[in-house]
Amino acid sequence: MDNLLDLHRDLKNKTYRHSKYESFVITDPKRRLIHKASVRDRTLHRALYRILYSFFDKTFISDSFSCRNEKGVHKAVDRFRAFAYQVSQNHTRTCWVLKCDIKQFFWSIDHRILIRILGEYIPDKNIIWLLEKIIGSFETKNKRNIGLPLGNLTSQLFSNIYMNQFDQFVKHKLHIKHYVRYADDFVFLSDDKTSLKSLIPAIRSFLLFDLHLTLHPNKIFLKTFTSGVDFLGWVHFTDHRTLRTVTRRRMLQRIESHPTKETFQSYFGLLGHGNAKKLKQKLTSIHTLPIISL
Repeated sequence: MDNLLDLHRDLKNKTYRHSKYESFVITDPKRRLIHKASVRDRTLHRALYRILYSFFDKTFISDSFSCRNEKGVHKAVDRFRAFAYQVSQNHTRTCWVLKCDIKQFFWSIDHRILIRILGEYIPDKNIIWLLEKIIGSFETKNKRNIGLPLGNLTSQLFSNIYMNQFDQFVKHKLHIKHYVRYADDFVFLSDDKTSLKSLIPAIRSFLLFDLHLTLHPNKIFLKTFTSGVDFLGWVHFTDHRTLRTVTRRRMLQRIESHPTKETFQSYFGLLGHGNAKKLKQKLTSIHTLPIISL
């Protein structure tokens, strides 16, 4: 309680200062540098998130699925497949998919642009002052006013607010109906390959000039749905989806290194969202655990 009262006093007097971060590396699946805030700062992050999320979530498009209540990876995948079904007219026509990714997304978010966007929605200068303190508490190496820390709860919300500018551009300027975004991964679907290809310059230009973000040059793919589209951990085909090879390999390595009931069953839950009967059988033949329903 004493700590909370001290925090309240600092906020009221505008003497609040964000503490330094504790950094560490995780590799799940790829190497990521995580920055952990102090308990005092995380308490404030949570309080801000509870207030801001309920307001900003109403401004987001329905096909943005990252870090939102009643959304998530599985619903994003279901929406993607539903769109493929619509575009292909029950798989009777060719469905083309343009898949893109933003290079170093969290590390590239411009503080000044983010604060300007927040200011368009929040007229209270005291709130903006506090948000500036949190946003400005982190900078990427050798780049001032750039980057959000992976680890802050507020970073999840700020990234959605930032990318909502792009979502609105896609919907109201490009007039794209079949579009799904999860964080910095997004897909466009159409029966016209040429029209999808023509979107790339406009997408690249908006991201670069309006948000100071860069399309990853090695992660732009344009292919048919029937040939298999890798999106959010699964390779999707017309009548089934299979686990991405890298995800499958990581899962097997994880089970080998941590052969616990909890690890085993969590991956069974993952496999339940796709066509992985043979993989389930392989796991049960390797590991003997209490009865688990297939």
